[in-house]
Amino acid sequence: MNFGHALLLLKAQVQESQRYLSTTLFIELKAYTCRGLSPRPPPAIPAALQQRAVPWPCRSAEAEAAAPRPGGSGCRRVLKMAGSSAPWIGSAYLFLQSTCKTIALPSLYESSQKKPSVFKALKLALADSTGSVNGVDMLKVHCSHPHLIVQLKFCKQENCRRFLQSYREGVLQESLQNHLQLALAMTTVPLEMELKAGNEHLDNMLKDEDRCLECIYREKPDRLRDEEITELEEYLQSLILHQNINNNLPAKDCASLNSPSLPSQGSSPSPQLTFLFQGQQFANRTLTPDDHQKFAKLVSKKWKQVGRSLQRNCRALRDPVIDNLALEYDREGLYEQAYQLLLRFIQSEGKKATIARLIAALEENGLTSLAEELLGLHSHEDS
Repeated sequence: MNFGHALLLLKAQVQESQRYLSTTLFIELKAYTCRGLSPRPPPAIPAALQQRAVPWPCRSAEAEAAAPRPGGSGCRRVLKMAGSSAPWIGSAYLFLQSTCKTIALPSLYESSQKKPSVFKALKLALADSTGSVNGVDMLKVHCSHPHLIVQLKFCKQENCRRFLQSYREGVLQESLQNHLQLALAMTTVPLEMELKAGNEHLDNMLKDEDRCLECIYREKPDRLRDEEITELEEYLQSLILHQNINNNLPAKDCASLNSPSLPSQGSSPSPQLTFLFQGQQFANRTLTPDDHQKFAKLVSKKWKQVGRSLQRNCRALRDPVIDNLALEYDREGLYEQAYQLLLRFIQSEGKKATIARLIAALEENGLTSLAEELLGLHSHEDS
């Protein structure tokens, strides 16, 4: 039985005999243990309870010698020993900014068309920096103009050390610039980088690698991996798989992996990771308030037809819901009728109310221009 287990058992006994034990007695028992002695039985405890008592484990001479003393160096040694048995986990933030005025990384990442490409470049560059695809994890990517901020998690000290060396020597910067150049089909993507851990600017101490490691280790991740990151990684894996088996699949099977077309009558489809529109591949996502506003503003009289396309796998839009919306919001006009239609769809489908499903419904009804607007392929000019 280890020391911690015995302490938990004794605490339970203390709670059971509150009438007899006090905080002072508990401290006294702990003091006895720290000196390597077995504690004496608590005074005036009933015999039945005394029989259930578990003696505190005694420390060996070696353990006593290694025990930290207030203000001594033993405490540091114990912390290092504990760290060696527990997983080494740390966190840092990588700030990225393009020095080219015409390239805004946050805008590229916010674009549903460019996001997968930017993410792929980040993933490959980080893998290059540690020599392993799993050397460093991305927990979230923040868009804070003009910076793209990547929250990183390190699970091994050695991986973190390799990352710091790659960052210090400019290898990471060069790798990311090359991957972005290829992914975005640009001639060059010049970058500036900054690395932070908490309030510490690690660029100022890169020559002191141990200090950098200590700062990163102190900053534990404050979140789990963002759902969007998981979806993008799954998309990359599926894309690689699709490329590997593409030549062995029938054409209709290949198309089914990315097609946004709506299934026939049935339940709501599971959200796809990507879809094709006009020969281009887009990352799928849930509808945003901006999508909602644009749809209501631009769909005009065809809102009913779009609603009937969506109703095939959305029970909330089954007849006579669409006709009732037309009557209920007749005075408010087409904008409100279209707005309420898509609101019903979003409220009913939740995360399954995706841009891919709406684009498919728009294509089905000849609203290609509106689909392009929602995907950011051109800017709509108000009349």
